[in-house]
Amino acid sequence: MALQPVSRRSVPEEVFEQILDEVLSGQMQPGESLPSERRLAEVLGVSRPAVREALKRVAAAGLVEVRQGDATTVRDFRRHAGLDLLPRLLLRDTGLDVAVARSILEARLHNGPKVAELAARRRLPGLADLLEQSIRDLETDADPVGQQRHALTFWDHVVDGADSIVFRLMFNTLRAAYEPALPALATMMAAEVGHSAAYRSVARAIADGDPVAAEDTARQLLEPATHALNAALNVLADLGKQEEQ
Repeated sequence: MALQPVSRRSVPEEVFEQILDEVLSGQMQPGESLPSERRLAEVLGVSRPAVREALKRVAAAGLVEVRQGDATTVRDFRRHAGLDLLPRLLLRDTGLDVAVARSILEARLHNGPKVAELAARRRLPGLADLLEQSIRDLETDADPVGQQRHALTFWDHVVDGADSIVFRLMFNTLRAAYEPALPALATMMAAEVGHSAAYRSVARAIADGDPVAAEDTARQLLEPATHALNAALNVLADLGKQEEQ
């Protein structure tokens, strides 16, 4: 274990962060027992209550199993954790995780057409005006990063229109993972966010209450950039393999 003494400014938070990093990096494997509270407190140079509070947070994240009077064991986060870990998994100390990025793109291409379809079925009042305003904002913003933000706002409204708490929470997490990378993605996303007519086609289908057209136009909007980003990720993955050899 590579745990280090922490500062006093936010002790439980820093303890949580260190244990989280150890688990997600694979330094702590599923089934492995964590040191006792007393030992963790000694290694980290903090109080046992601080360790106990941090372990509660780690357990709530689905990363460890805490049994009263027994050892705290690491769980397989792939089976027990939630989407809230996604931003952390995407960007690590070693850089972008290509496999996680690919998963986000796959979810984006799958969920976008579906939420557009649901929005067209439900036709919530006022949605058409919100979509139109976000498209106008996209058209008048010359900044590539700003355009991406307006595109995200467009999809934010579409998700609201889908009226699905599951898709809403998924979108929140995917957006949190995606937003930090907006500057790096500007070039590859330029064609998509610059194609306002495609956004209008989606908005029109939703306003018309045509779920088939909404799903189809959303897929047409999202597919080109998704394929381009996947191709770029494949190049990164190949470069990474070459560096390892």
